[in-house]
Amino acid sequence: MSPGYLYLAIAITAEVVATSALKASEAFTRLGPSLIVVAGYAVAFYFLSLVLRTVPVGVAYAIWSGAGIVLIALIGWAVLKQPLDLPALLGIGLIVAGVAVIQLFSKSSAH
Repeated sequence: MSPGYLYLAIAITAEVVATSALKASEAFTRLGPSLIVVAGYAVAFYFLSLVLRTVPVGVAYAIWSGAGIVLIALIGWAVLKQPLDLPALLGIGLIVAGVAVIQLFSKSSAH
């Protein structure tokens, strides 16, 4: 794994942690979760900026946002007990397929 994709994994993880803490922050009225949100997004954007040294912005952002959407949807389902209906699952599947196509077949991602 190239450093760019390692940094991308860190950026995705930090963004997912930050987004997951948003609900617990209760509109930034709870200090602990609010600090997690701010710190998580700061780490996410810092590492995303490092990714852009070696990975094209369109590819990096597609993978970052796609993976984030899927992971947050799964956390919402598993942790927050938010249901996912068939159209939601189909959409998530299409996002996963899109990220896979970029990774497996796009020459743009091979830097």
